[in-house]
Amino acid sequence: MALTFEEYYGDGLLRLKQVEVFLLHLVYQYPAQEDPDGVGPVLYCKSRIKQPDSMMRKLRMHGLPTDGKTALEQMHDAVGIRVVCAFVEDVYRVSQWLGMRPEYEIAATKEYIAYPKPNGYRSLHLVLRFHTGIQAEIQLRTIALDFWAALEHQMKYKKNIAHEKTICDELKRCADEIASVDMSMQTLRELIRHEGWED
Repeated sequence: MALTFEEYYGDGLLRLKQVEVFLLHLVYQYPAQEDPDGVGPVLYCKSRIKQPDSMMRKLRMHGLPTDGKTALEQMHDAVGIRVVCAFVEDVYRVSQWLGMRPEYEIAATKEYIAYPKPNGYRSLHLVLRFHTGIQAEIQLRTIALDFWAALEHQMKYKKNIAHEKTICDELKRCADEIASVDMSMQTLRELIRHEGWED
C-alpha cells in the first residue's frame, strides 16, 4: 500500500507546505511597475509536493535510503514550483528578482534555455535552500516551452512504443521550432515597444 504524505514526510510535511505556499505567494508578488510593459510577467504557476512513491524511486536511483528524512535532507525538489511566463525575457527577469530575495539562498541554477537538454527540453531551474533546511526547485519557462514539456512528459511514460527514435527526433524538431517561435515573439515585442504601438 502506498504511503500517505503524512506517513512519509512526517513532521517535515508542514515545512514543505509552508515553503510551497510562501513561494506561490512570492511569485505573484512580482511588482508590475518593474515590468517595462506595466503588467506582471507571470501568467500562471503550478506547485506540488513530490509524491512519496516518486521520491522513493528517485532516492533509489541515487543509491540513497528511501525514507522521508533522507528525502528532506538530500533531495532538492520535494517542493516544486513551475512558473510560466509569456516571453523568454520575462523568465530571466523573474529569475533575477527571485535571486535577490533574503528568505533563502540560491543553491544551484540549471540553465536549460540557453543550453537545452539533448531531447529539446528548455527551462530555467533554480534550487532554493531555506534556513529550515528545506530545499525547493523553481522551474521557469515560457508558455510555449511549457506546452512542449507537458506533452513530452505525457508521452515519455508510454512503454514499448513503435518507432521510438523517429518520435524522439520529431519531438526534438518540435522543441527547436517552438524555441524559434519564442524568439520571434520576443523580437516582435521589442519592435512594438520601439515603435510605441498601443492596443
